[in-house]
Amino acid sequence: MTTWEMLLRLGAGVGFGAVIGFERQYRARMAGLRTNALVAAGATLFVLLSAHGFNGADADPTRVAAQIVSGIGFLGAGVILRDGFNIRGLNTAATLWCAAAVGALAGAGMYSTAAAGTVAVVVVNTALRTAARAVDRPHDGADEALYAFTARTDDAHEAAVRSLLVQSLARTDFRLVSISSHNIEPNRVEVRAELTGDRRDDRQMESAVSRLSLEPSVTSVGWRTVPQAEVEA
Repeated sequence: MTTWEMLLRLGAGVGFGAVIGFERQYRARMAGLRTNALVAAGATLFVLLSAHGFNGADADPTRVAAQIVSGIGFLGAGVILRDGFNIRGLNTAATLWCAAAVGALAGAGMYSTAAAGTVAVVVVNTALRTAARAVDRPHDGADEALYAFTARTDDAHEAAVRSLLVQSLARTDFRLVSISSHNIEPNRVEVRAELTGDRRDDRQMESAVSRLSLEPSVTSVGWRTVPQAEVEA
């Protein structure tokens, strides 16, 4: 195999991994564009090494490639986190595993299969997301929920708290309706936000608030559900 062919396979692996990672980056997941591209690139390089780096009667080109499957599990375990009562990161870990498979296919020169695998991963992470929400049963019998959130901080950290709030919500299924800041006393600011969701999910809301409460500049946080009568008023 020529050097140009190896470079082509490496470029294909990086490109396919980047396509998978773009969707993860857009949704602000832990493993995004660079991580998925690197996983696919690493898998491609390992396949090239196993197939063309060893010679002789005792050479086993499948040994290194086989370890990719188990080795990527350690990386996937690093993105799986227990967040209160929820386990987060399972889908991200599975995506990394698929990115490694796509990279291995590119390293083996199976470009069409690697491209098909890339499309399948992106479709599952986008199109099936809506289907999964439709299958989920509404919590507490509520079809839609509106939450009111408050956080108190000082004037110097107001912008940072607003930014952290938006980042925390990006990891949830809630949508930000409005956000505002109000002076409650000298050098003290209260950040208020209204959030809406397709269904009530208090555990997911509590997880998002808990992450923000860990910030040293935040002195207090709180949230409540807004009754439908209050919304209509």
